Amino acid sequence: MLITSLTNEKIKKYGKLNQSKKFRDEEGLFLVEGMHLVLEAYKKGMVQEVILEQDMTLPLDIEKVYVTKEILSKISNCISPPQIMALCKKEECKIEGNKLLLLDGIQDPGNLGTIIRSAVAFGIDTILLSEDTVDLYNPKVIRSTQGMLFHIPIVRIPLENAIDEYQKKGYPLYVTNVSYGKDPSSLTKEERKKYMLCMGNEGNGVRPTILEKADLYLSIPMDEEVESLNVAIATSILLYELRRK
Repeated sequence: MLITSLTNEKIKKYGKLNQSKKFRDEEGLFLVEGMHLVLEAYKKGMVQEVILEQDMTLPLDIEKVYVTKEILSKISNCISPPQIMALCKKEECKIEGNKLLLLDGIQDPGNLGTIIRSAVAFGIDTILLSEDTVDLYNPKVIRSTQGMLFHIPIVRIPLENAIDEYQKKGYPLYVTNVSYGKDPSSLTKEERKKYMLCMGNEGNGVRPTILEKADLYLSIPMDEEVESLNVAIATSILLYELRRK
């Protein structure tokens, strides 16, 4: 099938998915762009159809939709549109494992994507997103994860409810505090085995109602001239330290 019209219903749907969180939520669908992300989603079994620039070939046993370069430019969220995109179905994940990363009100898509990559790199089992954290399927988030969103369970959930439930199950809650807190490098082997680590909003940090639930505050030692770190950088440092034996 070759589509040449920008008013085609499929094309309008693709464009709306890249533009609207509400529409992605209603449809339970999202788009990925570029060969790497398409293949990562395909390996995960989430691809419903592949969108290809006309005359391009792809040896995958899945429905293919061919479009013109003009159409790819119209529906793509990239400055330089790729020759391949894919329509994917959202995956329902469950909370699993002993190491949980909680993200409270993260707003910047690039920060969320970087944090997801670090979580996979440093052994986090599940990521929990607060309800006001940026959409996981925002095109900028997807690109900045470099495909790592397909390698870890990610659940959007009211964080305070999850904290209460998992504290009862023996998961201590670690929260960052720039003013005071324990040096993460001094944590014992036991303290690194099972935990919830909560990282907060870029401007306001972790909300007070979650801070009150903390079992332990963590603080990254740094030069006094630096007031704070970008949340993605701070998260990466803490996850690295928590993984050390």
